[in-house]
Amino acid sequence: MKLTIVSKQGKEAVIAILVAGDFLGESCIAGQKIRVGSATAIVPSSILKIAKHEMLRVLQEERALSGLFISYLLSRNMRTEEDLVDHLFNSSEKRLARTLLLLARYGKEGKPETVVPEVNQGTLAEMIGVTRERVNFFMNKFRKLGFIDYNGGLQIHSSLLSVVLHD
Repeated sequence: MKLTIVSKQGKEAVIAILVAGDFLGESCIAGQKIRVGSATAIVPSSILKIAKHEMLRVLQEERALSGLFISYLLSRNMRTEEDLVDHLFNSSEKRLARTLLLLARYGKEGKPETVVPEVNQGTLAEMIGVTRERVNFFMNKFRKLGFIDYNGGLQIHSSLLSVVLHD
């Protein structure tokens, strides 16, 4: 799922890409009445809709689910903070490299996925705050340097970490 928000001037920004098992719409539990963003499936998806009252009931009664949900919310909050710092202090090239690594699940438990979900250059541009042409320039550079491949989907190599770690 792609989570987006649109400014008053009509500019759209991608604020998150969700994967299987992620929660969506959890802000209603905190009392948010008006949705400020949109969610769009970028791959064929199945979504389980849980009524607010039912989710609140289950969170009260099921400690395991409650712990999982709180852990998810905290990690999503940390990711949002990291994204903000990334936008404030890093170059667009470094932001793209970091975004690609995150989409490939580097740094997560288990083995990273080398093939990134179907995310086009326009979406990547919206995620890092640059033009699609700028993303295209960096993607070609990353491909020439052997950091990524386009063999049946976008493949990310761990060597791309060098872009993020280099100052």
